[in-house]
Amino acid sequence: MTEARPGVDGQLAAGAAPAAARPDGHRTEAVTDLRRIGIHPDHWYPVAVSRKVRPQRTFAAVFAGERIALYRGRSGRVYALEDRCAHRQVPLSMGVVEDDILRCCYHAWAYRGNGRISQIPYLPKGCERPPRGVRSFPVREAFGLVFVFPGDPEKAESAPFPVLPEFGSPTHRTMTFSRTVKCHYSFMHENLLDMNHQFLHRGVLGRIKPELLGYETGPRFVEARYLFVPAGGRKDRGAGLLSAEGLGGKERPDVITIRTEYPYQTLHDVPEDAELPAFSLWAAYVPEDAEQRTNHAYGLLMIAKPPVPGALHVAWPFIRRFTERVFAQDRMAVEAEQRAWDEQGEDRNHEVFPLILDVRDVLRSNGVPLSAQQEAGAGGAPSANGSAAGAGDGRAEASAEPQPADRRQP
Repeated sequence: MTEARPGVDGQLAAGAAPAAARPDGHRTEAVTDLRRIGIHPDHWYPVAVSRKVRPQRTFAAVFAGERIALYRGRSGRVYALEDRCAHRQVPLSMGVVEDDILRCCYHAWAYRGNGRISQIPYLPKGCERPPRGVRSFPVREAFGLVFVFPGDPEKAESAPFPVLPEFGSPTHRTMTFSRTVKCHYSFMHENLLDMNHQFLHRGVLGRIKPELLGYETGPRFVEARYLFVPAGGRKDRGAGLLSAEGLGGKERPDVITIRTEYPYQTLHDVPEDAELPAFSLWAAYVPEDAEQRTNHAYGLLMIAKPPVPGALHVAWPFIRRFTERVFAQDRMAVEAEQRAWDEQGEDRNHEVFPLILDVRDVLRSNGVPLSAQQEAGAGGAPSANGSAAGAGDGRAEASAEPQPADRRQP
């Protein structure tokens, strides 16, 4: 982390924010701007919807500026290779799939699923084949998504993988979302975790004043619980159908539990006096560009089926329209935040909600700093020490091993 220190002109060092007072009265130290922290590659990330990776076809995917060629072989298995031919660097995603081999479209060099070259058609006799092919990535296909492990492949097997018992359950039906959002992935975590922004959705959800019941935080997670109490006003019909109001239920408060457990995020909605969630959401925000100013949001909305047969099928179009309207409003807000960052070259927001300050610590301490080269590509001005000038969010730097704590509203 970059520490604040006086420069020759009395200014703080690049990449640091001045010390500031927290809402709880504690003094904070300068920190690295969270928007200059990249997502950690040593995790499983979705990079495509399974149905888009068709049999015997390629699919061009990307993770944080690294192009990845997916292809599904005749066996049905999906492979992931660095998207460039070792010969002339032509994208392998432009190639041809033959059984479980991927052949470059240019000179027909053939690659196995492990990235090794299996054939060079015109290689003269006596000439040795190039010893290396291209990088391959560990792949897992689950929940209708294709996941890759872009980090150290030796860590792939032991890395935690999402567990979603509701997905595929006969008691639930899943709605899949796949959208590009032009902002740093951290804005997405903040948006969902901070339910105080319901004024933004007043035309869709009606009047709601969320009450924070409490939250917990640890080295890799933040989990918050809110009480949503309807307070009148016009709302989208799909909102009631999603929370079971229009499927035999009544308008009643809901308890919303949201958890950022690095690098994923979940949400559960449990109507008051109910034991099980009316719906659950799992989401991942995958950077697309090397500067990580754009992310692809993948979401799985798992909705409990009501007792009335076929009722959810009838409600499905209304629920889809409602969720799309809410997402569009959230995207508008987070993209506006990103534009402000780009224009100012730093994070000038003044956060007052301790919950968001804590999730920023989690994202910052578990991520990896973006390189000076990546920052320059984002339009930043790298300093002599390799960081771009900017300010943080006024939050104390997270320790390597912060202690879990139960946070309650007074």
